[in-house]
Amino acid sequence: MSFLRHVKLRVPSGSARPGPAIGQALGPLGINMAEFCKQFNEKTENMYEKGTPVGVRLAAYSDRSFKFDVRSPPTSYLILKAAGMEKGPAQPSPDRASGYITPEAVYEIARLKQKDEMRWHLPLEGVARSVVGTARSMGVQVREAQDDEEDGEMDKK
Repeated sequence: MSFLRHVKLRVPSGSARPGPAIGQALGPLGINMAEFCKQFNEKTENMYEKGTPVGVRLAAYSDRSFKFDVRSPPTSYLILKAAGMEKGPAQPSPDRASGYITPEAVYEIARLKQKDEMRWHLPLEGVARSVVGTARSMGVQVREAQDDEEDGEMDKK
């Protein structure tokens, strides 16, 4: 049983099915797609809401066995969900916000992302700054919740 290679996938949590997306990655390695999907769905059904895209790093071995690690959802997905948006703008602009999230939401996303294998040693503030940068590049601004009410009152005057 020698190591062949690592494969990175993005799969919806709790609802993986053998299909072209997974098949193209696992087929050449001789890994049983149905077995991977079964194990993945069992492992992720209680981790995240069903259908949430999560990253998977799969290690394939020469005897057709495998091990995989489930990572957190993409930061952009978590930001869109926190902002209550279906999808991001076609052309994000730093001048005109397409959505808003609170600093509390940023820190919740940062806590979730900090649990990933490669980020456990980073300070929470650093991960939160990265989340803010991703939000800014998507056209989502970070501001306090009461700002929404003040903007509504300003518009009435």
